[in-house]
Amino acid sequence: MHRRFFVQGLVVASFLLPGVLYAQDKKTLTVYTYESFVSEWGPGPKVKAAFEKTCDCTVNFVGVADGVALLNRLKLEGEGSKADVVVGLDTNLIAEARETGLFEASGVDASAAKVPGGFKDDIFVPYDYGHFAVVYDTQTLKNPPKSLKELVEGDPAQKIAIQDPRTSTPGLGLLLWMKSVYGDKAPEAWAKLKNRVLTVTPGWSESYGLFTKGEVPMVLSYTTSPVYHMVAEHSERYQAAAFEEGHYIQIEVAGILKNAPQKELAKQFLAFSLTPGFQDAIPENNWMMPVSDTSSPLPEAFSKLVQPSKTFLMSPEEVAKNRKAWIDEWLAAMSGN
Repeated sequence: MHRRFFVQGLVVASFLLPGVLYAQDKKTLTVYTYESFVSEWGPGPKVKAAFEKTCDCTVNFVGVADGVALLNRLKLEGEGSKADVVVGLDTNLIAEARETGLFEASGVDASAAKVPGGFKDDIFVPYDYGHFAVVYDTQTLKNPPKSLKELVEGDPAQKIAIQDPRTSTPGLGLLLWMKSVYGDKAPEAWAKLKNRVLTVTPGWSESYGLFTKGEVPMVLSYTTSPVYHMVAEHSERYQAAAFEEGHYIQIEVAGILKNAPQKELAKQFLAFSLTPGFQDAIPENNWMMPVSDTSSPLPEAFSKLVQPSKTFLMSPEEVAKNRKAWIDEWLAAMSGN
């Protein structure tokens, strides 16, 4: 059927059925996020269903590879972006996101949100958190690294898949973790680690896929990743290595665009992100830690996770000031011989 005829048919039907016309008038909330959030096993479908029950609207998720790619897309689209809400930036990106001038104050009371070390911002609302970790396959790796130093200096034959800090928030997290531990010596550390890196993927999904297919024994992921395998697959095969120096934290946030076509809906959605309707989808769909109350206790598997001895987190301003230089440093080390 030609689309033109289809549209004409719909118009006729709307005169006959008032309900069809009403459905057409429903507002659409456009949410930009990362691909794994909107996948069928991610939190997106549950969040969409729960919010649509409260808003008399339609939620349209638009997925891009990862959080950094999300910010890059917003910069390209500028004030002409069709997005109302962005879900999936993290604290390492918010100073840069604020500088774009594309976001506005959320107007949301985020006092219910609790994260290690605390987080408060007038524009961005936190919705989950997790510590980065090296996740390993216990069937192929009997002696995983016990520190970042051991990862850097370990057997080059035991490979790891990591993500690109230019496009991926975990990739950027590893960059900042290395910087937090090694400081000015980070380029030398990267040059050593390079020998253990099997591949650098644009986003988390690709590298984790290689890992679960058995193509690499280690992957940069989260301390919470093993919970997925314990709960969904009843397997303890994949575990996170506890690092002596501590672990870098990721706090993921959502924000409203200044030019949001549906601003009131966007504010409703941000407030909703701190309620059980949204938070319930985080532990067992995003496999991260919720920031506020869920309607039932977390699965017991969460009690088995690595508890970092120390949490690293740089200020958003420090990251914004140094990100480009540190990425250049990483590129030079990774491409050197």
